[in-house]
Amino acid sequence: MRLKLTMEYVGTRYSGWQIQKNARTIQGELERAVREASQVRRFELYGSGRTDAGVHALAQVAHLDIDSPLPPETLRQRINDALPSDINILRVERVRHRFHARHDAVARRYVYQISRRRTAFAKNYVWWVREELDVAAMRDAAARFVGIHDFQSFSDDDPEDKSTRVLLEALRLEDEDGLIVIQVEGSHFIWKMVRRLVGVLVEVGRGGVTPEDAAAMLTQPSPLPARLTAPASGLFLEHVFYAGERRDVPVQRFLTLSRHT
Repeated sequence: MRLKLTMEYVGTRYSGWQIQKNARTIQGELERAVREASQVRRFELYGSGRTDAGVHALAQVAHLDIDSPLPPETLRQRINDALPSDINILRVERVRHRFHARHDAVARRYVYQISRRRTAFAKNYVWWVREELDVAAMRDAAARFVGIHDFQSFSDDDPEDKSTRVLLEALRLEDEDGLIVIQVEGSHFIWKMVRRLVGVLVEVGRGGVTPEDAAAMLTQPSPLPARLTAPASGLFLEHVFYAGERRDVPVQRFLTLSRHT
């Protein structure tokens, strides 16, 4: 049977989603837990996409092909019992055999959290930026990135091997409760793209780059986004969308910070 798994995880202790030799990964922990929970040795697990080292997920999706007599909810509970506390399966649903977690996804939404103040409790989930930020200028720059563009300067992917053109459907900023929350939604994302977009927007907010200069990075190759890559700590895969799902679901905010200590 094919099952759709929706999960949350804290990426701090892991070297990303994909299994790697000599590294602890989310997929590796899941496969170990599935074996322990089901006593099945042969199965296949595919994620909707790879999150990098240190990146979190509020609703990552994967599909699992497994031959097990256990009902989905029982399997979910047993897998969770075998997982470390920073990975949690939220839902397990039986799906049609042709469903594919990655190929059937029509859009993905990330959120990035920037703290306006130093925080003792949330440092693994935010990027604390000490300087004052001009949010209006950041919003101006963000609007220029929306649409179909070549994001070659914002990725380490080789355009000879993989297209660096991406449809960025939305790039929004909210500023309240001590946080700047950046929402990024698109059909897909290339390697490091979201963190470099955030880094460039923060540099615009600091005044080091103008919105016009930021937009020019889409038409003229620039090494600057790589130098400005935002830390992984503030990034969350927030939602993976599939055909028939509503796209106007509210964005999940992970935390609230007061501006006052």
